Amino acid sequence: MANTASKGPRHQARECALQLLFARETEAMPESVLGDFWDSIEAPDAARSYAEELADTVRTNVATIDKVITRYAENWRLDRMSRVDRNILRLAVSELFYQVDVPVRVTLDEAVELAKAFGGDESGRFVNGILDRVAREEARQITGEPLHSAPAETVPANPNIS
Repeated sequence: MANTASKGPRHQARECALQLLFARETEAMPESVLGDFWDSIEAPDAARSYAEELADTVRTNVATIDKVITRYAENWRLDRMSRVDRNILRLAVSELFYQVDVPVRVTLDEAVELAKAFGGDESGRFVNGILDRVAREEARQITGEPLHSAPAETVPANPNIS
């Protein structure tokens, strides 16, 4: 587990949420283990709360999130992506569409930073390429403007789009 103590609460939360998603996908982490997870992490309550919110949002909306990722991950099936890259993409797409208070650029930059820290040599470029397309194309389809919106029938619109 990464020591998140020297970073801001939202960044810490994203690292923790990624670790939660990865652990749950890897070993089907039961809720009873969640306490042990938090015992091993130095993070303020705000980071813990946001991490759990992010992880829950991904779990609740994973089918929709995976459809969005699949649409823009040309020549890549989700099951062929590394677990780390797949979960970073899920986390970022979730944040793009469901966290209305987070600017798009922040979400993309944070995802690339997570990919560089936790993924392979090409993870940063891979994640950036897919998320950049999501950010540009999803909004353009609806508004003709840069992201913060998505097709209403797919995911809720995000009012941060200008």
